[in-house]
Amino acid sequence: MIRRLAAAMFFAPLLAVPAHAQWPERPVRIIAPFAPASTPDTLARVLSERLSKRLKQTFVVENKAGAGGMIGTDHVAKAAPDGLTLGVSITGPLVNNKLLYKKMPYDPDRDLTPITIAVMQPSVIVARAGLLAANLEQLVALLRQSPGKFNYASIGNGSLSHLTMELVASRSGTSIVHVPYGGSSQAVTALLAGDVDMACLPAAAVQSFVKAGKLRAIAVTTGARTRFMPEVPTLAEQGMKGVDTGAWMGIVAPAGLDPALKSRIHDEVVRALEEPEARKAFDSQMMEVVAGTPEAFSAYLKEEADRWFPIIRKNGIELD
Repeated sequence: MIRRLAAAMFFAPLLAVPAHAQWPERPVRIIAPFAPASTPDTLARVLSERLSKRLKQTFVVENKAGAGGMIGTDHVAKAAPDGLTLGVSITGPLVNNKLLYKKMPYDPDRDLTPITIAVMQPSVIVARAGLLAANLEQLVALLRQSPGKFNYASIGNGSLSHLTMELVASRSGTSIVHVPYGGSSQAVTALLAGDVDMACLPAAAVQSFVKAGKLRAIAVTTGARTRFMPEVPTLAEQGMKGVDTGAWMGIVAPAGLDPALKSRIHDEVVRALEEPEARKAFDSQMMEVVAGTPEAFSAYLKEEADRWFPIIRKNGIELD
């Protein structure tokens, strides 16, 4: 009896360890819903490397591109809620596509668990060098003088660069012609050639051209100035409140995740994102770490819906 009691006392602390404290017991997939070398892929690979080193377990990045990020995000939504599948995703597959597409293969609100918003990549409204506008006031005055005369490039219908410019037009009471392109590089080329007048694009895509005087920075679209281009004022500083449209990426998991497991995953992901080596890698892509709680991420997704749904409806934007 004494031996059995002693054995029970010895193993009791081991039995008391929460089941999820040892996560991950097996290799973990991180789904990047865009092609290799895309910004979501960069986030996935930095996170995979840091988590592998921290937790002494294999984290594998799987690229499942297509349908504006919905194919990869759908893989996460349909995976088992066992902590062995995580995903990187953006505003389209998590928010805007609910209106942009008539049908989605998953319900973002029902089928996914928000873990944390991860990084924010600031966007900048830029104008071609020959446009007679050096700030927001001058740009709006120009647009009001000649409604429908000026145009802007975007990186595609329904993209953040498209919706941000439509939000700016709505807030300023102006009209700007939309010209969609296939990506940031094509939009920048069009700006440099004078084929379009302005665009809202990632800071990483335009910074060098702004410094060289080939493009003119009008405003950053985030709520605060970015340390990557600190000389460029925000829209809010120039009188246009309520436009906060940085290109963010977040980490999600399948719905039905055990709360203790969700907490464990969240804590480890945030620690990995905040490691100096991770921040250095993100800096090279002009990404700011903005990690927070799952609750804060859920609230931000609702804010995004409140921001973009009226613009999508007003402009009748559809992708299928």
